[in-house]
Amino acid sequence: MADFPAQVFKSYDIRGKVGSELNEQLVHDIGRAFADFLPTEGPVAVGYDMRPDSKAYATAIIAGLTEQGRDVWDLGMIATDMIYFAVGSNKLAGGAVVTASHNPGEFNGIKLCREDAIPVGEFSGLFDIRDAVKAQSFKNVLNTGTVANKDIVEGWIGHVLSFIDTAKLKSLNIAVDAGNGMAGEIFAELEPYVPWRVKEMYFEPDGTFPNHEANPMKSETLVDIIKEIKQNNLDGGIAFDGDGDRAFLLDETGKVIPGSAMSALLADYFAGLNPGATIIYDVRSSKYVAEVITAAGGKPFRTKVGHSNIKQAMREHNAPYGGESSGHFYFKENWFADSGLIAAVIGLYVATINNVKLSDLRKKYTKYFAIEETNFVVEDKDAKMEEIVNAYPLAMSVDRLDGVTLTFKNGSWMNIRPSNTESLLRLNVEAESEQELDALVSGVSEYFTK
Repeated sequence: MADFPAQVFKSYDIRGKVGSELNEQLVHDIGRAFADFLPTEGPVAVGYDMRPDSKAYATAIIAGLTEQGRDVWDLGMIATDMIYFAVGSNKLAGGAVVTASHNPGEFNGIKLCREDAIPVGEFSGLFDIRDAVKAQSFKNVLNTGTVANKDIVEGWIGHVLSFIDTAKLKSLNIAVDAGNGMAGEIFAELEPYVPWRVKEMYFEPDGTFPNHEANPMKSETLVDIIKEIKQNNLDGGIAFDGDGDRAFLLDETGKVIPGSAMSALLADYFAGLNPGATIIYDVRSSKYVAEVITAAGGKPFRTKVGHSNIKQAMREHNAPYGGESSGHFYFKENWFADSGLIAAVIGLYVATINNVKLSDLRKKYTKYFAIEETNFVVEDKDAKMEEIVNAYPLAMSVDRLDGVTLTFKNGSWMNIRPSNTESLLRLNVEAESEQELDALVSGVSEYFTK
């Protein structure tokens, strides 16, 4: 295929600019190749987010799937975490959701999973699908599949609430910022079942994101919800990303509970419910996550960054929970898949049953000082990482699980990890004091500017 846009096939999903990189014909062919790839017989679920072209892309995927003989469950407009629920709870052959997550409106993409919500990534079939599309190599089939419309919202809400004891919930006043993404559609369905008074912010689905980018990792996107919490003396808030699979809690002072602190909170909760269980966390996470797991009687297990790595480790260790500092939180009882809504609901529940404020939880699970992940443009990523390793001969240990992690005698550590798709190195640093943090960041940053 001439001018085939191989670059849209990323490590974990398909993502690119609408029109110039993604179009309906390409998406249709991805549907065909996905149908051929799936190892299990049975229907395939398809859903889409609120972006202007998402419904058309979902229609194209469905056409490709049915052309190859697959029956399809058309789920309509859904949050990404709902595709895993649909596939896992109904024992379907696989699922596809059209979304570009938190990316700006000119982007779109597709996330794929197979049976039991197992992810389809670069090492688990996605590049095989890419190669089949490029070669236009599809199976010959005799019969086309059928399409059935399915509404899974009620089942999904029941599943989310199954993670807590709803009888123990108490009244809370919270703000919820959906960022004009999919969480607005879904959180509104949850509200009748919980005793929370909710200030709905930007609940109208709009893939042009007219109010702010739907990416709570960026502090500038939280200005409105922080103002709402402070002006109205609310108990806290939830900020979702565009496709609804990530959520960040904010406390009553308007401060965000960082990803590592939220992961520690959830790790503590699940280690307490599952004595002796292994709990998974990624290399960027605060070392306090492992300390919390150990203190709760669990076994911490550290993995590479990325949902496929987390999910694989969780399945291998039968872990009840796994977390990433980026705000992706995974649950065994959710087919080892992540969900922002489940994480947020459990966080509010933990505050309630312990009769504490969200700020108390933020302080409890934030022990050390850290920077936000910082990107540096680097052409020769391997050489730069080795240069930095050699610059710190007094490091107590050098760990190469994912990039390089240098640990120092004073308890500080830094991880430098290469991007899979860009000429970037990503830096994470944690220390036991602000002074140590500043010194370490200042020192290592010099090597990125040479």
